[in-house]
Amino acid sequence: MANLNVVVMAAGKGTRMKSATPKVLQRLAGRPLVQHVLDTARTLAAAQIVVVTGHEADVVEAALAKMAFAQATPAVASQHALSFQTVRQMPQLGTGHCVQQAAPLLPDDESITLVLSGDVPLTKPETLRTLIEQCAGQHLALLTISFDDPTGYGRIVRNTKGDHVVAIVEHKDATPLLREIHECYSGIMAAPTRLLKSWLAKLDNNNAAAEFYLTDVVKHAVAANTPVLATCITDHVEVDGVNSPVQLAALERALQVRTALALMEQGVRLADPARFDVRGTLHCGMDVDIDVNCVFAGAVVLGDNVSIGSSCVIMDATIESGAVIQAFTHIEGQAGKPVLLGAGAKVGPFARLRPGANLGEDVHIGNFVEVKNATLAKGAKANHLAYIGDASVGERVNFGAGSITANYDGVNKHKTVIEADVHVGSNCVIVAPATLGAGGTIGAGSTVTKDTPAGALTVARGKQVSLANWQRPIKKS
Repeated sequence: MANLNVVVMAAGKGTRMKSATPKVLQRLAGRPLVQHVLDTARTLAAAQIVVVTGHEADVVEAALAKMAFAQATPAVASQHALSFQTVRQMPQLGTGHCVQQAAPLLPDDESITLVLSGDVPLTKPETLRTLIEQCAGQHLALLTISFDDPTGYGRIVRNTKGDHVVAIVEHKDATPLLREIHECYSGIMAAPTRLLKSWLAKLDNNNAAAEFYLTDVVKHAVAANTPVLATCITDHVEVDGVNSPVQLAALERALQVRTALALMEQGVRLADPARFDVRGTLHCGMDVDIDVNCVFAGAVVLGDNVSIGSSCVIMDATIESGAVIQAFTHIEGQAGKPVLLGAGAKVGPFARLRPGANLGEDVHIGNFVEVKNATLAKGAKANHLAYIGDASVGERVNFGAGSITANYDGVNKHKTVIEADVHVGSNCVIVAPATLGAGGTIGAGSTVTKDTPAGALTVARGKQVSLANWQRPIKKS
């Protein structure tokens, strides 16, 4: 929307959070609250976004800068860019005072300005589009909701016909009769920018809290004969803010249920949608099965017929069709260095794949095996108690139980190359850099420090010695 400005109020302290972290930086589904709001603004393709900071402004602005940098990566190049300006509210004298700080950055034209709160993260873009359409550059449009218990919220006062709003009265300023009203202001509004700026200039703080209320723009709109309309929604999650850890946890579960339902509607089989967490993005093919207590973070892609066992943590990974991830597996890729699993791969239980792990088709990684920055070609196996780091492993290699690639000399990392069809026996140490020739065999218990020839048996261990009639030491009484 080329004629849309968005103002995000992110200046509050959040005393009830009882945290050194500013409220808008508290994390929901792995991302700061304010990032959810900014992502929604980006979805609306706003021409301009202004974030008003205040409490711990330096910390909040530094976090915002990181968010902008992260969104500038090629992975999201097809999306609308996340760019914004910041302005500070010092001191914090109410919501009206907050938006007043953004006013000088708003254009004097026929655009629309949408006001959002940095601690209200789950408003749907389609709801906001409806509000913007209702504004139409001519009306003041308010997003409202009816609560069974409206305590603490500003009450919506309508005209006798009920089609227009004539006032919003804050709870602390409301009479007992007005407190009987259940329709409340959500904190979200859309207004003609030029008119909003004129109304903001007229705000005063003649109220119980001695604050400048944004809600007072309603009386100025009414006085100017500008129609004030309201879109009343029923889903309170869309307008719920975060003021305490209890509220944050409630929104976390609400968002996870929303995500779970969307995935199941696409055909994903979740064993229990109440025991499922996405803290990033999760894209699934057909006939994907996910057991309970799994956590997905960063960018995760699951191909057709992928099966995820219980209690797995999967971060920044692409898992191709038919792969099986067994219970308690930890896959921890990172942005720019994801974990890749080929079709038909089988991993776990209790396996760990770290950044740069790249498993080909039909690779098997078993219990208590760790793979880091290593490529395993089609059919390679490491089924028990092994470490493979900084390595290139060829097709059909069998890497024995208790064996490791010793890739670090205390200063630098070195690479191990294991060519196709090598068999590494149990309890071996391959000291990098080393190349194990194709088809070779490494005898159990060997410490290999040099390249090995193709097709050869290599044994590198001390000679076995047995001492007859040897007596163990006896503990002295």
